[in-house]
Amino acid sequence: MTAAVQSIQDLQDFFDRETPRMTGLADRVWSLAELRYAERGSAQLHIDGLAAAGFRITRDVAGISTAFMAEWGDEGPVLAFLGEYDALSGLNQQSGALVCQPSVDSPGLAGHGCGHHLLGTAAHFAVIALQEHLRRSGQQARVRFYGCPAEEGGSGKTFMARAGVFDDVDTALTWHPGSFTGVLSQATLANVQARFVFHGRASHAAHSPHLGRSALDAVELMNVGVNYLREHMPADARVHYAVTDSGGFSPNVVQARAEVLYLIRARNNRDAAELYERVQNVARGAALMTDCRVEIVFDKACSNLLQNRTLNQVMYAQMQALGQLKVDAAQHKLAGDFQATLDAADVEQVSRPLASVLRGKVPAIFEGIAPYDPAVEETLFGSTDVADVSWITPTVQAWVACYAFGTPLHSWQMVSQGQSGLAHAGMVHAAQILAATAIVLLEQPELIGQAKAELLERRGGQPYICPIPADAPLPNQPRAAG
Repeated sequence: MTAAVQSIQDLQDFFDRETPRMTGLADRVWSLAELRYAERGSAQLHIDGLAAAGFRITRDVAGISTAFMAEWGDEGPVLAFLGEYDALSGLNQQSGALVCQPSVDSPGLAGHGCGHHLLGTAAHFAVIALQEHLRRSGQQARVRFYGCPAEEGGSGKTFMARAGVFDDVDTALTWHPGSFTGVLSQATLANVQARFVFHGRASHAAHSPHLGRSALDAVELMNVGVNYLREHMPADARVHYAVTDSGGFSPNVVQARAEVLYLIRARNNRDAAELYERVQNVARGAALMTDCRVEIVFDKACSNLLQNRTLNQVMYAQMQALGQLKVDAAQHKLAGDFQATLDAADVEQVSRPLASVLRGKVPAIFEGIAPYDPAVEETLFGSTDVADVSWITPTVQAWVACYAFGTPLHSWQMVSQGQSGLAHAGMVHAAQILAATAIVLLEQPELIGQAKAELLERRGGQPYICPIPADAPLPNQPRAAG
């Protein structure tokens, strides 16, 4: 048994005592379900808990009202734990329901369809567990919890990275709720998001259409042009769009204003920037064809994730030493009921890379550990602002099973299971994995040095350059009432 896991077992009384409080915290964040940069209540819940534990609180980090840092300790390596707590729009859902139905417990239209209520709470749990370990062992470290808003469509950590918030961190640790447990060992895509606002001229669509200039026509032509562009961009790139303003509801009025939001993904920041420029050119062409004016408003961006095999292997060893996730028969039954609501393709999406472990069987709950091979690094065709932290300091992440096997991210089923016993068990297990990994790094500080050397090698001698321009403002933040 490794020393770190022995230390975690020595803290079992602490975990047992604190688990009810932590599950209560997660459930309260679940019920709030606040959107990007509006997570005031959720951030305050974490601030209150960490301040009560003796952590020093720094608010309004990077000028973001819902970002904060909590720190404990004055000497030793800086170990950072990344916490998130934002939700997704349009995913309001009744807790525990086996059908898609609006919640009677939480206000608004948002829901925790990516498990960030668990993500932030497990990181919170890990830092107070590590604090307890340091008190008992006498070791020195500066333990930080970063309250990171707006991961969903806001790139909160990238704005924080631009402000230098992570520059003195020695190692960053985080995790993500999912339907299996393992090291998050894939690369991710860089992205750029921008709004394209077309300005035309209103007129009567029947009496004087020749006097009008349709902004909606410009949006449609832009979308057609980008669709033609898809054949001529890298195979691993992705371009998505949403029409956010179609110009009104009166077809007899030529639309004077229309808007479309584009999210552009590519393998790295350079490729994303190049593809973004090509999309901008398509927009300019659409404006020219319709005699409209286009306003391009940069919204946000994030980098591609840099894996760190040194840290991945440390975390994987701790997962193995801690053993399987333990859940009771009632949770197996409930997970089976939720799994029955999924499409076969949902389950297949998760099953395929785990074929060597599953051996033809599809469990209701994945209780094992996905194998980790340092020589294999695939691409997860999504994006995360954790990536920008990974360019600045060695970063490690875990997947931990909190949902029925096969549950897709950003689904009503994920929201519905967010307060289940399985979700709580996975959250606590994640906290133990994070804390155990941190303890190994403290006991073997040479690993931090190796991880930093690996990061320098992966960057190829290049410094981190934030993909968000220095003069780009934060995305529009909701105003406080009153």
